[in-house]
Amino acid sequence: MLQAIGLTSAPRRGLPAAVDDLTLEARPGRVTALLGAPGSGKTAALRLMLELDPGRGITYFRGRPLHRIPHPAREVGVLLGDVPGHPARTARGQLRMLCAAAGVSVTRADEVLDAVGLAGLGDRRIGALSPGMDRRLALASALLGDPHALVLDDPAEGLSPREAGWLHELLRAHAARGGTVLYTTTDPREAARNAHRVITIDGGRLVADQGIDEFSRTRLRPRVAVRTPHAARLAAVVSREARVARRSVEVVTEAGGRLSVYGSTCAEIGDTAFRHGLPVHQLADEIGDTGSTAPAEPTEAMEPAVPVEPAGATGREQIIGPAHPISDKGLMGHADLTARANPTGRGGSTRPAAAVSPGGPATPAVSVENGEPGLSRRTVRASSPALPPPIGRRPARGPLHPLRYELRRMFGVRTTLLVMAVVMVLSAGLSVLLARTGQTPLPKMLAAWPSLLPLPPAAVGAGILGALSFGDEFRYPALAVGRGVIPRRPGLLLAKLTVSAGVAVVLALAVVLLSTEALRVVYGPDLIDIPPNSVSLCVGWVGLVVGCAWTGLLAAGIFRVATGGVAAVLAVPVLVAPLVRKALSAGPGSRSTVGLPGRLRELVWPSWPHEMDRWVAAAGRLVAHPVGVALSLSLSVLVCAYLFTGLHGRVRWRSQSGVGPS
Repeated sequence: MLQAIGLTSAPRRGLPAAVDDLTLEARPGRVTALLGAPGSGKTAALRLMLELDPGRGITYFRGRPLHRIPHPAREVGVLLGDVPGHPARTARGQLRMLCAAAGVSVTRADEVLDAVGLAGLGDRRIGALSPGMDRRLALASALLGDPHALVLDDPAEGLSPREAGWLHELLRAHAARGGTVLYTTTDPREAARNAHRVITIDGGRLVADQGIDEFSRTRLRPRVAVRTPHAARLAAVVSREARVARRSVEVVTEAGGRLSVYGSTCAEIGDTAFRHGLPVHQLADEIGDTGSTAPAEPTEAMEPAVPVEPAGATGREQIIGPAHPISDKGLMGHADLTARANPTGRGGSTRPAAAVSPGGPATPAVSVENGEPGLSRRTVRASSPALPPPIGRRPARGPLHPLRYELRRMFGVRTTLLVMAVVMVLSAGLSVLLARTGQTPLPKMLAAWPSLLPLPPAAVGAGILGALSFGDEFRYPALAVGRGVIPRRPGLLLAKLTVSAGVAVVLALAVVLLSTEALRVVYGPDLIDIPPNSVSLCVGWVGLVVGCAWTGLLAAGIFRVATGGVAAVLAVPVLVAPLVRKALSAGPGSRSTVGLPGRLRELVWPSWPHEMDRWVAAAGRLVAHPVGVALSLSLSVLVCAYLFTGLHGRVRWRSQSGVGPS
């Protein structure tokens, strides 16, 4: 069960709160629709439930708030907007990356792809998916952790009638398995067709909380939809004749030559138009909304029928048209709403052939007669969508899950390999050019670091990859649906630091090896002469590249954009290093640090051997280098700033939302 109590959003200055003291509940085994016009606060309410926005109130998922659930992805599946994935990532790669974050087996990705009908499109990139496929992938992401509750924001937006019907069938199947479903919609008729309970809000406040019987009786009634080039004349004639006959008839003029006539029938409107010589292009019975919280958009007089599948393919009966909710008493279709709203029986009738529970093994046969609104006049065969199999054993979250997530995130797109390839090719070319002048030392020649550049290409490339590690999290927040400020998780931060350091080390060694091979091919093997301090040079080279990667990563996490991380990397040699060099410049009264390793050995217990003095001295020289000091200082400042912003943001969020410590 999902229970939201007293949800109130933090109002912006001079504006009312988007959600004001909203209390509602969605029960298990039922589909609950949150109905409201655009701007009524539906999405803001969902974000408050998921603790994504600050505010007051609390939401319980089976008795626990979200911040106290150890594995949120296994308790609630979320669909907010489009799939928040990188456009260059494949659908299967996106789901496998989320599998690592949710702590489920990688085979779960193929199971949910098959359940949502994307089994053959797993290798297609997210940017190339159609709106319908995009929605299916978003639903697959929500089902990935086998959650108990589904919280969906307008899931049928932009879908064709066939895809919308399939989606609502899947939601009812999830509810039939004991799950909780809460979704938002702006269409009262869609809510009446697909939900068991409808909660209406307006201006962020609760307007009504009704069962489907009460909702359809109070909000829906039959009407006649008319399309004619002489809409004004026909409206005047129908109103005049109704006044003469003393009948209660309401005529609503809509755009595009359309009329909605309440309290009459197709036969009466057709006869009136014929007597006065007015052509009619469309005439059909419909179910209309009597009290929408916003002006109704012009709609077609009759919803298009869904394409029919061959009867022999499935061997089951299906209603052609919008999906229908099923109550405990039996089949409750769109025609039942018509019968309740229109006691006279005008506008069609239906005969249910069977009563089943939602998501059961069979779908009832329904014969549709006399132009039931929104339905075809045929009876055909079809099958209900199948949910992915439940996860039998839920593995506990381990230290490898964030690492697997970060590896799949980094190498799931071509950007990482492309940056590494560009850096290696550019470094090899610079090494050949520097060797031709004959004035560059061998270490700088192998690192491709000319004096004109503030940093070598390898260090800049490592900084870019580090900045993208957090920049992509904010640009494509794949984990934001699971928990508010996901990038502040210590496990994810450690995984990003580890993976970015590993990639930086590989890149640094690859650049040196490729430059060495390029120099050997172009100038011969005589140019390569290994210096005696090669070990300390290699350590300094790796430290520079790893430090740049971490600088870009932490700066992107602070500024929430990848360009901020790259700017911080370039600021180290351009701004910080000159200041450090000026501060460390030796003056007349400067003191020497000769003998520092020996003095440190005396302080350490147990004391290290004398052979370690050489390594300590080498490390001291590296740290004392202006670029090394600047990089160390920058990393220290960024770590402190990252911790401060993370702690400040968490305290501020908790103070505004009224959430206690977890």
